[in-house]
Amino acid sequence: MVTETALFTRSESQCELCSSTDNLSVYDVPPDSDGSEDHSILICNTCKGQIEHPETVDANHWRCLNDSMWSQVPAVQIMAWRMLTRLRAEGWPQDLLEMLYLDDEALAWAQATGEGADTTDEVTVTHMDCNGAPLTAGDTVTIIKDLNVKGTSFTAKRGTAVRNISLVSDNAEHIEGRVNGQQIVILTKFVKKSS
Repeated sequence: MVTETALFTRSESQCELCSSTDNLSVYDVPPDSDGSEDHSILICNTCKGQIEHPETVDANHWRCLNDSMWSQVPAVQIMAWRMLTRLRAEGWPQDLLEMLYLDDEALAWAQATGEGADTTDEVTVTHMDCNGAPLTAGDTVTIIKDLNVKGTSFTAKRGTAVRNISLVSDNAEHIEGRVNGQQIVILTKFVKKSS
């Protein structure tokens, strides 16, 4: 009860995230909240519901963080950071995140729940020649078909060796190599790895 009274005083009886004055309650900021004023914030039912049930989040409701992220209360900053991080795909939250400064201790607390952890696996692109042999940068390949080279007046002839190829990192079907003194892009299905 002492914590609740202190939070009502600190917040001037407003939600510390969106400034609503309706249905306010104490929210212990996870993961290691001790129930104290420093580890708790006063929030409305709308904010609490969206924090606890991410599938119900209304991004426009959280535009309020544009103001509350500047709070001097670390627990408020932590929750602002977590919600901005959760919503960063919307665009505008990313801009606010870039302005929000958290010291190392606060950032560690903010990240302690796993919010903001990069869960996207790095996609690795594998380049294969026409026979399915893996290609690596620096390999030598042989062109297996006459290729008209766009933007030039020459044809890369069948049987031409292309040394020291480089891989196009975001496209598994493209490699680069020097033919007739020009750097060109070659489709992997038209080359065979030289042994």
